[in-house]
Amino acid sequence: MNPYRFDDRHIAWQPFGDFPHFVFSILQVDMQQRIADVIFKFAARQQIVLHRHKALNHTFVIQGEHCIYEEDGSLREIRPAGSHTISPASQTPHREGGGRLEDVIVLFSMRPQPGELLYEILDDNGQIVAEVTLETLNDIFQANRQALAA
Repeated sequence: MNPYRFDDRHIAWQPFGDFPHFVFSILQVDMQQRIADVIFKFAARQQIVLHRHKALNHTFVIQGEHCIYEEDGSLREIRPAGSHTISPASQTPHREGGGRLEDVIVLFSMRPQPGELLYEILDDNGQIVAEVTLETLNDIFQANRQALAA
């Protein structure tokens, strides 16, 4: 193993329902400050489910290329490892994925206002199929902590 490469073997990755091509690990949810820090791993050469970011997101690309795709699947942007981006809430749906050569690992620091969603997950017709809130992530985070303590 390359000593200069990020090693994610000890991260407790988990799927998000049945949505393919990505896994995640919640590092921390601070309900008082309204911040969730989550690492996502998106599969190389794949696009995840169509969605909208409904809250402020800070991202940092840890490994690989973070690819952002338009709703129609065309490539919008590639963010290389080391990129830091601050993105406000947006009504524009998109997909994300890993680069051509490897999975991408991205740290998302989500900062919703009270009552604000984190994500709207959409079907291929642009219809909302799920909503993700800070409370959703906190419930998953707390359940994982309890499972580890048992």
